[in-house]
Amino acid sequence: MTNSIPSQLLEKAVSEFSKLPGVGRKTALRLVLHLLRQPCEEVEEFAEAIARVRKDIKHCSVCHNISDTDVCPICSDPRREKAVICVVENIQDVMAVENTQQYHGLYHVLGGIISPMDGIGPSDIEIESLVERVGQGGVEEVILALASTMEGDTTNFYIQRKLQPYGVKISVIARGISVGDELEYTDEVTLGRAILNRTEI
Repeated sequence: MTNSIPSQLLEKAVSEFSKLPGVGRKTALRLVLHLLRQPCEEVEEFAEAIARVRKDIKHCSVCHNISDTDVCPICSDPRREKAVICVVENIQDVMAVENTQQYHGLYHVLGGIISPMDGIGPSDIEIESLVERVGQGGVEEVILALASTMEGDTTNFYIQRKLQPYGVKISVIARGISVGDELEYTDEVTLGRAILNRTEI
């Protein structure tokens, strides 16, 4: 397919697009050709938006969610329940829980889960910063909303042990979610019920 592209610039663009997850060379070529048909101003806006995503988006200094500011809108919202922290694996999980409109507390994004097979240990994810948040006081409940997998359960157990000295209530989301399911792919109704029907560990 490389030889059939008459422009090196086009080939370079196709090559870059095909690096995106789930985008093959055929799809990449279709996307690039679509951009070629658009007005220059729109393509420049598109390119600038992508560049700014990488350059300007920050991670919240409190919960590690993505944000345009040092502290994300959820952490800085006075209407949120500050005494409850929902622990999730990644940013997509924050979006999934928010879409349920059933949870009104704060979050803590681990940035992964403990997985010795993949070389990921407790020090590779944001567990210590969670312990520090709880240690500062004011937190009454920590909800562990991790995937129902062996790695998720291992991470739950480790966090539970680390938080035990602080005497906070620790709960896990209800297992209405099938074992092995990822949170971000769970439908909003099921996930919302799982948050509401959480059980204390």
